[in-house]
Amino acid sequence: MSTELRINDRIRVPEVRLVGPNGETVGIVPTPDALRLAQEADLDLVEIAPQGKPPVCKLMDYGKFKYENAQKAREARRNQTNVIIKEMKLRPKIDKHDYETKKGHVVRFLNAGDKVKITIMFRGREQHRPELGFRLLQQLADDVQELGFVESAPKQDGRNMIMVLGPHKKKADAKVEAKTAKEEKAAERAADEAAEKAERTAANAARPASTPKVKRRSENLDPDIDL
Repeated sequence: MSTELRINDRIRVPEVRLVGPNGETVGIVPTPDALRLAQEADLDLVEIAPQGKPPVCKLMDYGKFKYENAQKAREARRNQTNVIIKEMKLRPKIDKHDYETKKGHVVRFLNAGDKVKITIMFRGREQHRPELGFRLLQQLADDVQELGFVESAPKQDGRNMIMVLGPHKKKADAKVEAKTAKEEKAAERAADEAAEKAERTAANAARPASTPKVKRRSENLDPDIDL
C-alpha cells in the first residue's frame, strides 16, 4: 500500500466504500458522512483503493500508519542480503592436496550462503583435453552436493571452463547460524572459565591453613646482650 495516499479533504469523490478501523465493512456512504465519522473517532479517512467503484476508504490513524510502514521498510533494508559470487580457480591436473584445499574453500563459501564460480584454466596442450576439466568439475560438484547445487553447468569459455555452484542455504539463514554458533561458543568458553574458577576456589578452601612461623632468637646474637 502506497504511503502517498489521499486523505480527508483531499478525497473529492461523492461517495466511498467505507471500512472501519478494525477492518469491518461499513458500506457505501457519502464522503461528507465518512469524514464526519473519522472526525468523531479522532481518525483519518484514507483512500486505500482509488481504483474501486466507488473508491475504498478506511478509518485509521494515518500518522501511525506511515510510521509503521517506514519501520517495516527500514527492517527490510536491514535484513536485505546481497548474494556474493566467490571464485575458485583450478588446473585440470591439480594434485590431491591442492584439490582438498580448494574444495575446503568452496565448502566454506557455500556454508556462508555464497555462490561459487569454479574456473578450470587450461594451458598449452591441456586445451585439447576439455574432458579433464569436465571430470574435475563433476567431481567437485559431487563432493559438495550436500551444501550446493550446479546452478550453471560446465561450459567452455576460451581457454577456461566455468561452472557456477549455488548454495542450498540462504545468505540470511547462514548469517543467523553463524551468529548463533558464535554465541554458543562464547557461552561454552564462559562456562569453562567459571568451572575452572570454581575448582580453584574449592582447592584453596580444602588446603589446610598454614601454621604461623614462630620467630626465634638468632644464634648469632651475643648471649651477653641484655634483651
